[in-house]
Amino acid sequence: MPEGDTIFRAAQTLHRALAGHVVARFESVLPALSRVHDDAPITGRAIEAVRARGKHLLMQFSGGLVLRTHMRMHGSWHIYRPGERWRRPRRDMRILVATADYEAIGFSIPVAEFIKSDRLAKHADLARLGPDLLDEEFDAGEALRRLRARGDLPVADALLDQRVMAGIGNVYKSEVLFLCGINPSTAVSTLPDEQLRSLIDTARRLLRVNASPERPPMTTYSGMRRTTGLDDPSARLWVYGRARKPCRKCGTPIDARKAGLDARMTYWCPTCQGN
Repeated sequence: MPEGDTIFRAAQTLHRALAGHVVARFESVLPALSRVHDDAPITGRAIEAVRARGKHLLMQFSGGLVLRTHMRMHGSWHIYRPGERWRRPRRDMRILVATADYEAIGFSIPVAEFIKSDRLAKHADLARLGPDLLDEEFDAGEALRRLRARGDLPVADALLDQRVMAGIGNVYKSEVLFLCGINPSTAVSTLPDEQLRSLIDTARRLLRVNASPERPPMTTYSGMRRTTGLDDPSARLWVYGRARKPCRKCGTPIDARKAGLDARMTYWCPTCQGN
């Protein structure tokens, strides 16, 4: 599943390519998008901005209309020059927004809708989001309050709750807990504020590092997430996806199990983080 940094990079790239340009062609196989009124077509509108809000991508069109998409597990946005070969088959195309210079293709996107700009703040899925870890005005105090309010919930589940903080997914959940030395099953209520602040600060630092490469290419689908600080592709993560492999710090085999309401896989070191 794309996490906050992936969506942030995609929004940056789409903004660079599309903002300030007029839609020359719009296509969608999604019924919710194909029912746009004839008196308010997408073709001919200017794309004013593309931005991320947690794991949601918002494309702002002139005339007060916003396209909200959520990638879920397998969705992605690609950007191509006209005539350039797509990296995914056309059968996976769900949305196409084209200007004279670029084609933005939404592949396998399951959630998409148009929202009036003046209703965006009250949109159910957006209004309930916690502080966005990649927002320049991120409110760490509010994030701490929301995290503390999760009480006896396992901390791994609390970190995935987008109502606590927006942007953390399954990879960062495991990586942040490892770096902070906290067992995933620990109840939030048993952790002191100092450790909760450490989780928040670590999550924000990792997402910010991975969201803003020094020289971002004009692509939304490349790049390798790193939490170890190492360039070696085989050593880019501490624990995620490394079940039974030796811990990079102590050598203990990494443990893994499915847990939580969505049975998401969690990885941790039994020595560095406790059993």
